[in-house]
Amino acid sequence: MVPAESTRTLAVDIGGSGIKAIILDETGNPLTERTRISTPKPAKPQPMVAVIAQLAEGQGQFDRVSVGCPGVVRDGVIKTVTPNLDSEWVGFDLAAVLHQELGKPVRVANDADVQGWGAVTRQGLELVITLGTGFGSALFIDGKLVPNLELAHQEFHKGRTYEEHLGQSALAQVGKKRWNHRLEKAIASLQRLFNYDYLYIGGGNATKITLELPPNIKVVPNTMGLVGGIALWHD
Repeated sequence: MVPAESTRTLAVDIGGSGIKAIILDETGNPLTERTRISTPKPAKPQPMVAVIAQLAEGQGQFDRVSVGCPGVVRDGVIKTVTPNLDSEWVGFDLAAVLHQELGKPVRVANDADVQGWGAVTRQGLELVITLGTGFGSALFIDGKLVPNLELAHQEFHKGRTYEEHLGQSALAQVGKKRWNHRLEKAIASLQRLFNYDYLYIGGGNATKITLELPPNIKVVPNTMGLVGGIALWHD
């Protein structure tokens, strides 16, 4: 067995526009440079598994694999998909397929959950949202995950969902100013809904935020979607 202090984790973050990978040490510190390959179109399982295998080969030696993937994930199986992924993902056992492909133990979780594990302090009620191609969400109570929180498809305003108002397509359509105005309203709505102690905002479009945020709201780097992969092995 590999000693814990030398265990190398290949962390993979599956996004709507890109798939990223990095190798982390036992404490989550990067041991390699992050690499990225654009998400195949259409985003079907087998081409994306091939991309992950390509990224893994380029990263070098590792002992285990953590994967963050959009949608509800149970026991490594994808149960729901976002509009960015092909419907063939539903019922796809990503953990088992990657284990066979890479020859290493694999654990898979929702991508927002993984990013949350990288960001939270494990104190109080902590909400995480990710702003990227879609809209991700995760909720933690004293560091314990409330599983399968899917705010993206919940109605937010005028019959449209959080994802429809705040996803990448909405940002491109309405522009940064109006998108930030929508985000401000969404934050107020989420505060009333969850009464969170802290809110963390990640994802690629978090860099587009121009709002003045209160002290209990923090923008976190997109790399947390990789760093949080270490938590998948903390039983």
